[in-house]
Amino acid sequence: MTASDAVPHRPRRTAERTVCPICGDPVQHPIQFSHIRPVLAARLTATHPALGPADVICRSHLTEARKLYVEQMLERERGELSELERQVIESLAREETVARNVDNAWQKERTIGERTADLVADFGGSWSFIISFALVLFIWIGFNVWGATRAVFDPFPFILLNLVLSCLAAIQAPIIMMSQKRQEAKDRLRSENDYRVNLKAELEIRHLHEKLDHLINRQWERLAEIQQIQLEMMEDLDARRR
Repeated sequence: MTASDAVPHRPRRTAERTVCPICGDPVQHPIQFSHIRPVLAARLTATHPALGPADVICRSHLTEARKLYVEQMLERERGELSELERQVIESLAREETVARNVDNAWQKERTIGERTADLVADFGGSWSFIISFALVLFIWIGFNVWGATRAVFDPFPFILLNLVLSCLAAIQAPIIMMSQKRQEAKDRLRSENDYRVNLKAELEIRHLHEKLDHLINRQWERLAEIQQIQLEMMEDLDARRR
């Protein structure tokens, strides 16, 4: 028999607070056991059979039971859980948000070389680059054609221009590829963040449906009890009249 098994499973009133029947300590963030959803209540009563509707337990026990329930549910549906899914379950148990601003974190982690690559890629894929590069080409070709009868630095067929264009393409291509790789990594982080948010939203919606079903069932039970009391009162009145 462990220490937790030796603790009585009925709440005791101390001079200050109610004692939790599970851990035996003063209740932290109390919750009525009768208010717990049947699925989670069944998990708690499986390990603590003496728990009753009138008991008050610590919310941390409910959080742990909810965490184990979600883990088993996802394992049945998806198989082995990934680290990402376990992080979502932990955040769900701690009631924390999982959404993150990927852009801000990504901007802060960039190095000087990565910033330069992004700037070059942004400028190389803009109309400003196309227009300015076209102007340079026209001026280059026009000057060398206009000065064909004079000493020019790159006469037709513009061999120096071809060399410059080749060098520019050779340098620009890997820089753009670097920026694209970083963009793919950024998109992957966004996808992971979206998956976290969607998975937690799905789990929260399931919890809400279970809570609503539980509340509706409790309401019907109370209405049935009230109706039964009314019928008994009517029978008593009828018996008195006779």
